Amino acid sequence: MNAPLLQLLVLAAIAVFLILRLKNVLGTRDGFEKPVAPRVLDEKPRRSFEVIEGGPDHDIVDHVEDGSRAAKALAAMKRAEPSFGVADFLQGARGAYEMILMGFERGDLDPVKGFMAPEVYDAFNEVVEARRAKGLTVEADFAGLREMTIGDASFDEPTGLAEITLRFTAEITSVVRDASGAIVEGEVGKPKRIKDVWTFARSMGADDPNWELVATGE
Repeated sequence: MNAPLLQLLVLAAIAVFLILRLKNVLGTRDGFEKPVAPRVLDEKPRRSFEVIEGGPDHDIVDHVEDGSRAAKALAAMKRAEPSFGVADFLQGARGAYEMILMGFERGDLDPVKGFMAPEVYDAFNEVVEARRAKGLTVEADFAGLREMTIGDASFDEPTGLAEITLRFTAEITSVVRDASGAIVEGEVGKPKRIKDVWTFARSMGADDPNWELVATGE
């Protein structure tokens, strides 16, 4: 075999080898494949919002019936004080209810005195003092708030006085012991369900943001 032919065969073998290696590395593409669009890292998803002018205020209608007396009163409160929110109020009322209720049950009202109108504080404190005079002590724990709904709301525009009545259903564990330590009421670890109707009031637009408990019922 002459030299030129030998060189040609060697070059052909090298070409076949390179083609096979490239095929193994790159794979194959069959048919039409859509080219991959370049990814833009700083592109933000586009979202469309539909704004309905004059639509219901869900901060109100999620808690009371639309068009009701309470809904109208809450709307008037928000007009008088734009920073007021019903959901925010309910969150605060939930915490106030637990603190006041536990302060009353345990006979320690001083930390929550600022959240009660004077006449309500006096009524609660009278019961606390009566228990103390009898040598009774109460051991209580808050087991949980099962329900809290708005029962009514009113707003006096001339004075700015707002009142919101809430219905609470809660569970507490409570036992009453006499001076000797014997249990005279309740059972250790056994929760009992209680229902309360409390009314909170505040002057909208006032510097003091706190609502006061002004009335209680069942």
